[in-house]
Amino acid sequence: QVQLLESGGGLVQAGDSSRLSCVASGRSISDATMAWFRQGPGKEREFVAVISRSGSMITYADSVKGRFTISRDNARNTMYLEMNSLKPEDTSVYSCAANWQGKYAQLDSVYDYWGQGTQVTVSS
Repeated sequence: QVQLLESGGGLVQAGDSSRLSCVASGRSISDATMAWFRQGPGKEREFVAVISRSGSMITYADSVKGRFTISRDNARNTMYLEMNSLKPEDTSVYSCAANWQGKYAQLDSVYDYWGQGTQVTVSS
């Protein structure tokens, strides 16, 4: 049984930094494409960032490019999202996702496993 568990986030002020972690259990992430998505209040879920199995390919949403950094530590079975220069519009529930099918994509439909999500609230 694969499980993804996010941690980090919480309430921060605009301009602050925060780091999210996603720990996987039940299967090694070394063969998984991993991604972060978010869903703001009253909004649809949107893509944030994706990282390939080796970490050699990374793609960011335009809204976070230059401010967020996705990374992974396959030995720790963990993925991270470092968020800098946070803005109130970054307020969302952030969820990690994984697929072991080799699909590197920004579409949420290709991801088979999801975490429960962690709330990030950025105050102005």
